[in-house]
Formats: sequence, C-alpha cells, structure tokens
Amino acid sequence: SFPTRRSSDLMLHQDFTAEKPNQKWCTDFTYLFLKNHEVRYNCTILDLYDRSVIASITDRNITSDLAVRTLKKALESQPSIKEGVILHSDRGTQYTSKAFRRRILAAGMTQSMSRVARCIDNGPMEGFWGLMKREMYYGKKYKTKEELMLAIEKYIDYYTNKRVQRNLGVLTPLEFHEQKLKNVA
Repeated sequence: SFPTRRSSDLMLHQDFTAEKPNQKWCTDFTYLFLKNHEVRYNCTILDLYDRSVIASITDRNITSDLAVRTLKKALESQPSIKEGVILHSDRGTQYTSKAFRRRILAAGMTQSMSRVARCIDNGPMEGFWGLMKREMYYGKKYKTKEELMLAIEKYIDYYTNKRVQRNLGVLTPLEFHEQKLKNVA
C-alpha cells in the first residue's frame, strides 16, 4: 500500500543542502550515444551532502528496471543508511512506476519529485550531467558500450576524488566528506 502523501510532492523546494550523508539524494537519467549512433542511458544517484555519486548504471533501455537497479545499488553501497532519506527525481515514468515506488517504500525512503517542466528543481543532477558530458563525452567517440561504461566509471572516480567544486568550498566530494568527519571528531 502507498502512503497518503502524494508521490508528486516537491519536498526539496530547491534546497540542495544536507546536514549529513544519506539525508537527501537526487537521481536522473541521461542519454549517451556510441560512435555507431546506438543510444545508452545512464541513471545516477547523487548524495546532496557532498555531491558524491552513490550509484550509477548504464544500460541500453531507459526503464523503471534501470531506476530500480540503480536504487538497489545505492542502498547496497550505503549499509549504514537509516530510514528517512529523501530521494528526489523528475516525473519520468521510470520514477512514477509501481516497481520504483515499492522499492522506495521498502527502504523507508520519501520520494520527492520536481514540478512539471522545471529542470531547475533537480539542479544538482542537471549540473552533474553538464559537467560529465563536457569533461568526458563531448568530442569523443566511444565505439563500444564497454568503452563508454569504462569512461563513465573513470569520470566518476575523477569527479569524486580530483574534481573540486565551488559549492563544496573548492574541495572534491571526498575531501569535503573527510573534512566534515575531522570536524566532528
């Protein structure tokens, strides 16, 4: 059974900050073409605390199954997660599907969705896609899906460990997270 709160509620109101890890996540899909013009879709989940990539999966089809598998991967990567994480997305059919909603509810998460035609409501994801495409995709031709997936994996490593971000005080997501841990100790 579904909760009484509508899944269409906008919970974040463009407040893309989080006081601690695993408090607010956002997710979205993007498309990437191989050299032969075949399309691949990537689904990624970011933690708004430090803008780190929690999970990312690339597949041939943009389906609710891809969204569910990415969420499952995110949950498995965060074993200490507590209930109450807000997961924000757009209103794509993948995120409004029964399978995705069931997975969110089973994890004790709250779903938040952008307003219709308001990509600014999911600004961190749009920003991530823009960076990724400028820095590892545009101007390059990936011949195979394996080559593309390896490039995405390498980019996520670079983004997490080497790419500084102004909104994190000119730190990488990893440095930001480590600095916060030191301040708590």
